[in-house]
Amino acid sequence: MANAEVAAARVEAAAQPRKWFILVSLGLGSMMGALDINIVNAVMPVMAESLHTNLAYIEWVSTIFLLCLTGLLLAFGRLGDIRGHKTTLLTGYIGFTLASVLCGLAPSIGWLIAFRVLQAIFSTTIMANAPAILTATFPPQQRGRAMGLHNTIAYVGISAGPPLGGLLATHFGWRSVFLVNLPVGIVGTLMAVHFIPNDKPEGKVPPFDLVGACLFFAGLFPLLLALDQGYHWGWTSPLTVGLIVIAVVLLSIFIKLEHRPHPMLDLSLFRERVFTGSAISSTLAYLAQNSTLFILPFYLLTARNLTPQGAGLILLAQPLLMTIFSPIAGVLSDRFGPRTPTTLGLTFITVGMILLSRSGLAAPLSQITLALALCGVGFGMFNPPNAARLLSAAPPSRRGIASGILGATRNGGLVLGTAVTGAIYTTVLSRTGGHGFDQAVSATFLAVAAITIVTIFISWKEGATAKAH
Repeated sequence: MANAEVAAARVEAAAQPRKWFILVSLGLGSMMGALDINIVNAVMPVMAESLHTNLAYIEWVSTIFLLCLTGLLLAFGRLGDIRGHKTTLLTGYIGFTLASVLCGLAPSIGWLIAFRVLQAIFSTTIMANAPAILTATFPPQQRGRAMGLHNTIAYVGISAGPPLGGLLATHFGWRSVFLVNLPVGIVGTLMAVHFIPNDKPEGKVPPFDLVGACLFFAGLFPLLLALDQGYHWGWTSPLTVGLIVIAVVLLSIFIKLEHRPHPMLDLSLFRERVFTGSAISSTLAYLAQNSTLFILPFYLLTARNLTPQGAGLILLAQPLLMTIFSPIAGVLSDRFGPRTPTTLGLTFITVGMILLSRSGLAAPLSQITLALALCGVGFGMFNPPNAARLLSAAPPSRRGIASGILGATRNGGLVLGTAVTGAIYTTVLSRTGGHGFDQAVSATFLAVAAITIVTIFISWKEGATAKAH
C-alpha cells in the first residue's frame, strides 16, 4: 500500500470514534429542544396556578416557542452556511442553556413568555445546523444510520417529556423542568467544542440577507399563528382571515426578493426534484404525526373517560416505537437506499390511520394502542431516511439552509396537523351536537390516511432519482 493510502487510512481510522462523539453532542441539543416542548406541556396547569394566570395565557409558553422556532430555522441555517456551522451551533448551545435558567427564574407569566422567545431563538440555531454538521461528518453510505441514531436521541426527549415533567414538578416544582437543561447544555457544549471540527468558510464571506430573513419571519409567523389558533377563533373570523392575508402578501414579496444575489433562501434548491419531493413528504408526514398527538388525548379523556395516566400510557406507544425503529430504518437506508424504508414506513402509517378511523366507542383500547404502535413504526421508518435523502440532495455549501428547510417542514407539518385535524374533528363533532365522537374520529383519520397515501406516491417517485452529494 502506498504511503498516501496508509496515511489516509490512518486518518479515517482516527476519525471513526470522533464522528460518533459528534453525533452524541448534536443529539443532546436536539433532545433538549424536543424535551422542552413536551415537558412544558405536561406542567402547564401547575405553572398557571403558581404564576396566578389562566390557561389562555399559559398556552403561549408553548405556542410562542414553536412559532418562533419554525419562523427562524431558515435564517439560522443560512447563517451557518456563511459563518460556520460549529460557531452558530455553539452560540445556540450556550444561549439555550442560559435562557433555560432564566425561564426557571421567571417572576411572572410575561417574563416567562419573553424568556421562552430567547429559548426558541437559540434552540433554532442548534436544530438548523445539527443536520448539516451530521451530513458533513458521515459519508453517504452511513448517513441513514447517523440520522436514525440522531432521531432516536431526540425521540427520547419526546417520550420522556410528559413523565419527567410530572415527576420534576411533583418533587421539585415546575421551575425544575427548565433548570434540568443546565447540566445537559453544559455537557453538550463541552463535547461540541472538543469534537466538532471548525468549518468556517474560507475566502470572502457573502452577505447575510437580513431583509429576507425578517420578511420571511414576518410572513410565516402570522400564517402559523392563524393555523394554530384558527379552530379557537373560527376559520372565517376577521382575525384569522386577516392574518392569512398579511402572511400571503409578505411571503409573496419575500419570494420575489429572493431572486436577488446572495438570498437567504436559495430557491434553486427546489429545482432538484428529490429535494422538493422529500420536503413535501416530510411536511405531510409530520402533519399525520401530529394528528394523533392532537386528537387522541381529547378523544381518550373525553369520549373514553380515561384518566390522564391511562391515556398517557396508550399514547406512549407511538414515540416508543419511533425510538426503536429509527436506527433500524437508518441501517436499511444505508444498505438498500432511502426509497424502501420511507415507502414501508408510510405504508405502516396509512394502515395505522385506517385502524384509528375504526376505533369507535365500542372498540377495545388495545386496538387504539396497536394503531399507534403501527404509526410509531411507520414514523420511525420514514423520518431518518427521508431527512438523509433531503440533505444529501443539497450541495455542501447549502446544507445549512437545507437543514433549516428540513426543520421548517417538520414544525410546519406539526402546525398544519393541528389545523387540519382540529378543523375536521371539531366540525364533525359540532354537526352531531357534540356527541358524534365516532364520526369525528373516523372522518379525521380517514382524511389523514388519504394524505399519507398521496405521500407514498410522492416519496416513491422522487426516491427513484435520489443522488447523494
